[in-house]
Amino acid sequence: MHFHRRFRQRGGPPVTPEEFRKSGHQAIDWVADYLTNPGRYPVLARVKPGELTDALPARGPEQGEPPECLLADFERLILPAVTHWNHPGFMAYFANSGSAPGILGELLASALNSNAMLWKSCPAAVELEQVTLRWLRQWTGLPEDWFGQIFDTASIGSMHGLAAAREAAEPASRAKGMAPGLVVYTSEQAHSSIEKGAIAIGFGQENVRKVPVDAEFRMRTDALAELIARDRAAGLRPCVVAATVGTTATTSVDPVCAIAEICRANELWLHVDAAYAGSAAVADEFRWVLAGCEHADSMVTNPHKWMLTPCDCSVFYTRHPDVLRRAFSLVPDYLKTDDDPRAVNLMDYGVALGRRFRALKVWFVMRSYGREGIAATIREHVRMAQTVAARVDAHPRFERTAPTPFSTICFRYQGSDAENRQIQEAVNETGEFFISGTKLHGRYTLRMAIGNMHTTQAHVDRAWELIQAEAAKLAG
Repeated sequence: MHFHRRFRQRGGPPVTPEEFRKSGHQAIDWVADYLTNPGRYPVLARVKPGELTDALPARGPEQGEPPECLLADFERLILPAVTHWNHPGFMAYFANSGSAPGILGELLASALNSNAMLWKSCPAAVELEQVTLRWLRQWTGLPEDWFGQIFDTASIGSMHGLAAAREAAEPASRAKGMAPGLVVYTSEQAHSSIEKGAIAIGFGQENVRKVPVDAEFRMRTDALAELIARDRAAGLRPCVVAATVGTTATTSVDPVCAIAEICRANELWLHVDAAYAGSAAVADEFRWVLAGCEHADSMVTNPHKWMLTPCDCSVFYTRHPDVLRRAFSLVPDYLKTDDDPRAVNLMDYGVALGRRFRALKVWFVMRSYGREGIAATIREHVRMAQTVAARVDAHPRFERTAPTPFSTICFRYQGSDAENRQIQEAVNETGEFFISGTKLHGRYTLRMAIGNMHTTQAHVDRAWELIQAEAAKLAG
């Protein structure tokens, strides 16, 4: 493809203030139109692998290009290759929303371009992060004295939880590396990030135990206790249990209270992955989801999943910031500061030195919607999901394959795996919806996750209509 461009003259600023103001208004207008009706686009990208790569020049431009060219190519080339997570028909994985207040916060954070590695490097970013995470603790009923920080994803947060557990169990590991035999326990339904984190920091994949689950896909505490005892008898060193509040496949909630008792009895670190369902506790009637989490040593929850906050934004809490700091603090001369004791240097509590001003978008969202506004959104998503669950239960050719405690429904057509995949592909081909699938008890299962702020009952009704229509074709 040939590109015809108006290039800039050498020298001078790439974008003048006047050009930025003009193109900025155009971009904001585009975003406003997009948020008004994101459903006008097909939810799934309509390109083949490599198509966008082939449409773009093989080499970057030698001369700068004006903003209007970039915006035009965004519309012409980028948008057709976008899968629209902000689409009301996005019902795969865990649907989410990037709300207008969050987008504004992200815009301002980008303009400030702060790096919150030290308190001194951006006091506003560091202190606003502590304030917003205090508000979130209050909204969800978590202990007031927990220390919090924002990472990009729950995968990174959980890895830090495992690293803190290793530090607590074996302080010499920081200097000498991890001795063999430390063991991680997690549900066989846990997110793969737990196992990946264990691999990354040196536990080793062979030292990750996948604890069996019950009929509702929750970790079995009897099996957990048995595995811990067996490993101790074999001379191994149980170290950390990772429980899940809202598993990825089914959104099941592990019995955290009982798991916490086992951890206390065995002196094990308890990490809780509440990336999905943790936000539900913003609504009073869902406070039960975090029952027992007050006994955890660390926990993650993702505002970018169900709290209207643009990706990426994952909150990590711990009751032991001293252990986390001991695991990660390393201060070269060029980063030493003489700070007041109240100054928090977030670089001391994790791997990353560079840290974006993510708290600004969280602050914008929390202030714009308030606790009740976010809770109302969560309640509505759960209500709509329950209507689908009831329809599945009433349909002679469909069955639910897992409980529906929140807004994700797992169900299947009473046929072959191939037929269920056919239904999924046919629905996704319409461009109206994107649903995903998983395997439960060895059978392929359809999975419909309601979590976007633009999704209405009409969208849910239409999705179920398409699913039934495809099933009717299969039934002849």
